[in-house]
Amino acid sequence: MSLSVETCVASHQGDRPEQQDRAAIFGHPKLGGMLMAVLADGMGGHSGGAMAAEQVLLKARQNFEMYAPRSETPEHLLKEIVEEAHVVIKLTSFTSEKDPHSTAVVLLLQPGRVDWAHCGDSRLYHFRAGALVAKTEDQSLVEQLVKKGVISAEAALDHPHRNVLLSCLGAENPPKVLHGHVGELRAGDAFVLCSDGLWAYFDDAELGSIVHRLAPREAAETLIGHARGRAEGEGDNISLAIVKLVDGSAAVSG
Repeated sequence: MSLSVETCVASHQGDRPEQQDRAAIFGHPKLGGMLMAVLADGMGGHSGGAMAAEQVLLKARQNFEMYAPRSETPEHLLKEIVEEAHVVIKLTSFTSEKDPHSTAVVLLLQPGRVDWAHCGDSRLYHFRAGALVAKTEDQSLVEQLVKKGVISAEAALDHPHRNVLLSCLGAENPPKVLHGHVGELRAGDAFVLCSDGLWAYFDDAELGSIVHRLAPREAAETLIGHARGRAEGEGDNISLAIVKLVDGSAAVSG
């Protein structure tokens, strides 16, 4: 069975004074059948967070354009994107009065496999026919408290320290880059990259069901609509990128 790819990138400023999230999906300029999805949630005061998130996208695009799969592993490419973006963000903080930081999630789709890397609490979900296969682990204080059994997952959603990250780009310590991959792709596989302004309002089952039932553009509109309603006027920036694999004979442009 041949596979086709449907994609969508969407964002909403939420109830914040500025949109500091960034997300993008782009193909390789020379190699067919390859694309990269990247999402960054910037932090750091007025325009500082947006600047940090922009650096993640810029570094992802630059490094992807130079990617040579015969001589470079996906893990190396993704790790370098995150680490080099971190260095640029740190340099920016030295030359400005801002204190920029960012999360990062980067996905690489190649024929027959998908790889990803992340740092911070922006997430990547892998669903298959709507069921959760894998998701990234938040590098946050509350995630560690949940893992240790100190608080419940429900309590983590409105914990006063839920925004405290243990690792991110631009911090004093180098980012902790975590990897994942899937080597057998099927029709019905879907990958969702999103900031906490979205995932905080959904459990895994609901998120997977919406992405499975709807085309990426409709799914993104539905997810943002639900998140905005549930935020009740106190919503964070929202950003997401959806990469969905479908039967090539029945593909519809996303």
